[in-house]
Amino acid sequence: MPELAEIVFSCGGRVYSFDPAGLSLDVGDQVIVRTSRGIELGKVVAASHEVPESEIVAPLEKVIRIASPGDLDAAERNQKLAGRAAQVCEEKIREYGLDMRLISAEVVFDGSKIILSFLSEERVDFRQLVEDLAKKFRTRVEFRQVGVRDEARLIGGYGPCGRKMCCTMFAGDQQPVSIKMAKDQNLPLNPMKISGICGRLMCCLKYEHQCYRDFKERAPRKGAPVRTAQGEGTVADYCVPRETVRIDVGEGRQIEASLDQILPPQQEQEKDGAGSRRGRERRPRR
Repeated sequence: MPELAEIVFSCGGRVYSFDPAGLSLDVGDQVIVRTSRGIELGKVVAASHEVPESEIVAPLEKVIRIASPGDLDAAERNQKLAGRAAQVCEEKIREYGLDMRLISAEVVFDGSKIILSFLSEERVDFRQLVEDLAKKFRTRVEFRQVGVRDEARLIGGYGPCGRKMCCTMFAGDQQPVSIKMAKDQNLPLNPMKISGICGRLMCCLKYEHQCYRDFKERAPRKGAPVRTAQGEGTVADYCVPRETVRIDVGEGRQIEASLDQILPPQQEQEKDGAGSRRGRERRPRR
């Protein structure tokens, strides 16, 4: 079977598949690959592994080599150049009075292009800006307009949970988030509580969503009569992380039980018992 390796080019960026070309690649290895933007330095997030032919989307680019110390030095020089490009660009934006905000600057590994990401609510004529920067740095300059989610990912920061933002930590984390995910998890639909720094729905809403859906499919519906060894009652609420349900047993008292502790209602058990007795009565004698 053919082999694949999964590679990313930035924190929280999209994951791309490459042909390892016979190289034994491990998670964390830095490699040189060819992309549509040119030669780039990437990081392996899934080691070389075999996959069925049907799962491959051709054509696959091959990994050129594992990054050498010289490649890493070149990447460091590019970072410094990107910093200078960002500084000059911001000065020119103020000089020309352009309605745009620079978010990040990046130099492609082979130095053939400087990519500048910016945020703006309107179209911006930055042709003179491109010309000035290309003349200053003697390379091709490309501007890319991004949205607020991309801005948060590129700048980084900490969420209300106290951890680094999900979009900067988890590779390939581009699955859309919907308000239905918050509803399924019984979260307050207050935008202030379920929105991230970018002002959009928090990425983490999707991480436990499938767990909530799976649990609700297995658990009795809310309000359903249930019976446990501690008594009978009705399902009042769910505690999905612990995989338990809260049962109202009357007189303002609730108990907590896991799904395997819930017994069928008494009447169903009696019905099943009566049916088995009738079956024994009809059984012919030998």
